[in-house]
Amino acid sequence: QVQLVESGGGLVQAGDSLRLSCTGSGDTGCISTMGWYRQAPGKERELVAAISTGGSPYYTNSAKGRFTISRDNAENTVYLQMNGLKIEDTAAYYCSASPAPQARCGMTTYWGKGTLVTVSL
Repeated sequence: QVQLVESGGGLVQAGDSLRLSCTGSGDTGCISTMGWYRQAPGKERELVAAISTGGSPYYTNSAKGRFTISRDNAENTVYLQMNGLKIEDTAAYYCSASPAPQARCGMTTYWGKGTLVTVSL
């Protein structure tokens, strides 16, 4: 199994920057694409950004131009650099990883427990 642990959340002011980190452990050979989701109060969880093992990124429109996703495969870590934070970015941010195709990895997405980002005026 794979465990994901996020860090880096906190309270910041609008316009400021923050970097989230997520490190995988366990059977890290089962980690494929990694991503960041967020869920604000009263809203559904949404994908913010994702990155393939080769480093190809995807961003949702609200993140494009402000956020940068990156990963360090040697450290089994994915980062989300968030610049120009807005109040509407306030949410619990969750790290995810899709399983590699090996049979032992299963077919279920792995999830971290989340880290809270609060952006104040």
